[in-house]
Amino acid sequence: MRAAVLSSKIFLAGALLFALPRSVRAAEPLVLDRTIALNDVSGRIDHMAIDLGRQRLFVAELGNGTLDVIDLVQGKAVRRIGGLKEPQGVAYAPGADVVAVANGGDGTVRLFRGADLVPAGKAEFGEDADNLRFDARTGLLVVGYGSGGLAMIDPATASLIGRIPLPAHPEGFQLDPANHRAFINVPDARQITIVDLAASRQTATWRLPNFRANFPMAFDAERSRVAVAFRSPPRLVILDANDGRVIGNLPSCGDADDVFFDGKRNRIYVSCGDGTVDVWLQQASGYGRLGSIPTSPGARTALFVSQIDRLFVAARAGYPGLGSAAAILVFRPAD
Repeated sequence: MRAAVLSSKIFLAGALLFALPRSVRAAEPLVLDRTIALNDVSGRIDHMAIDLGRQRLFVAELGNGTLDVIDLVQGKAVRRIGGLKEPQGVAYAPGADVVAVANGGDGTVRLFRGADLVPAGKAEFGEDADNLRFDARTGLLVVGYGSGGLAMIDPATASLIGRIPLPAHPEGFQLDPANHRAFINVPDARQITIVDLAASRQTATWRLPNFRANFPMAFDAERSRVAVAFRSPPRLVILDANDGRVIGNLPSCGDADDVFFDGKRNRIYVSCGDGTVDVWLQQASGYGRLGSIPTSPGARTALFVSQIDRLFVAARAGYPGLGSAAAILVFRPAD
């Protein structure tokens, strides 16, 4: 196993931050397109997933113990699945037509048929089932769980296919199907872990000694880059996916919980609990901030869907203009 330990000196050399011309910064890079109310939802809202074929957005409502199903054509919630135990991660497997929900409270991944949302089985991990991803190459679901593990689940049968041990609980992670890899934030071990999914083993460790609380992560396969947002201090770090070399080291909004690449516009979106979405422009010479878009305090989880050009941000109850209702804020990127 190889390790990349990146010093403060290297970090400073990798900053590559530039000031954008006034003409480039004039228009807001994200426009609020619509607001979708989530009635009778209290507490923290966690991750989201999309069923593109049916134009449905799934919202894991951790504090409520529910999963809301939003019809994006109608612009409203049309179904609610209850009885969940701190739902955190959610994913949709199109081949099997299955919606999967990871529950932190009881350590299960519960499956539901896409057509009618009837229960279709569950996989049990004992504790803290968290982030979920769909592996397009294998058709499997990948979940991070417990005190340190990644597991693969067959969505058609809810059966466990394999496990990969990790040094501590995994937070945000991303898959690289072309190279059979996963990049994983392991904040309690203060590292980014790289695993070989086919061989079920850890192959590399990237350590960034001056930064802590690395929760959200994004992967840009075309440019071979990984974006990691740290909370302490608030920084957005861009890494070469091949060797962990720092390409960019940028100031970030506070309490970051999701980050996304927008390849069409060469942008990066960072969604933060301080009530903003940071927008960065990628250029050959470095990164420039396009804007900081206000959302709502505590609205830190988000989902960018490049196929329909929308950024969904989950706002807790108390969002201005909706009374006590929680909401999904739907942003449209402005070119």
